[in-house]
Amino acid sequence: MEIKTKRLSHDAYTVALLTPLEVELSAMRYMLDEEHQPLPSARGDPNNYVLGRLCQHNVVIASLPAGYQGTISAAVVARDLARTFPSVTLRLLVGIGGGVPSDTTDIRLGDVVVSVPSGTQGGVVQYDLGKQTTTGFQRKGFLCPPPNEWLAILPQMQSDHRVRSNMVSSHIGDMLRRFPALSEYKRPSPEMDILFKSDYDHCVDQPTCQACDRQMAVSRQKRSAPDRPFIHYGIIASGDRVMKNAKERDMISKSSEGAICFEMEAAGLMNDFRCIVIRGISDYADSHKNDIWHPYAAAAAAALAKELLSYLEVSSSM
Repeated sequence: MEIKTKRLSHDAYTVALLTPLEVELSAMRYMLDEEHQPLPSARGDPNNYVLGRLCQHNVVIASLPAGYQGTISAAVVARDLARTFPSVTLRLLVGIGGGVPSDTTDIRLGDVVVSVPSGTQGGVVQYDLGKQTTTGFQRKGFLCPPPNEWLAILPQMQSDHRVRSNMVSSHIGDMLRRFPALSEYKRPSPEMDILFKSDYDHCVDQPTCQACDRQMAVSRQKRSAPDRPFIHYGIIASGDRVMKNAKERDMISKSSEGAICFEMEAAGLMNDFRCIVIRGISDYADSHKNDIWHPYAAAAAAALAKELLSYLEVSSSM
């Protein structure tokens, strides 16, 4: 991968990997089995792309412009990508997100969430689209489910994970061996994963939770394999703001048929650029949110994206 020798045509690329932040772009880039030489973009397309091969698929990786997050930015990047790479038919949105722990979902930092339809929801809910009335906020709109090509292979991967471990730790380990400079993507210690009660707010002006009262932490059973991330499948709540309020997190989750993750880009893609959303859990969408788990969570999401692609049949046009 270090020497980019292969140069393909635009039409050779059929899978797009959208990564909102640089930390997510780099995690996905260094998961590639092979990186290809860049190609010119279509007229008027300002995106910058990383091209390569991943599990026998020719993929294009795109990120959002620095400082521009949210649903609109994601939609614009996907629109321009489609003009430069017209053969792309499948997309993955890969990055970090805030988890929603509950009595039914034992979600931990470093776990990975995959969007799948549930109940009346297509996999992603735009929780901030609607109108405020005297009786409360009324959400409106519906987002399309992921393409059938993704939904068809998810059960096979889920079934395999019942009897063998997922490949997340293995893929991250391979990446770190190939690129030792990426040491920040190593998994933080379990002591850095603390879930506080929903009614306990973070100590103001403190960059970490060192000054927070550990008596207010939720007691959770230790996992048998604490360094192995779990994969969760369910509804993802998407909106144009960072969620850092545990009470609001739980309220929106409940009204969204049990959303288990919050993020900021998926709602801009699901109707016109349908995709699977893969989010590594970097925080609990509460006031204790910080950046400690960001690199590892980004790597975990990229690793699962790589594993998922291994189940996808290579297009005959490739």
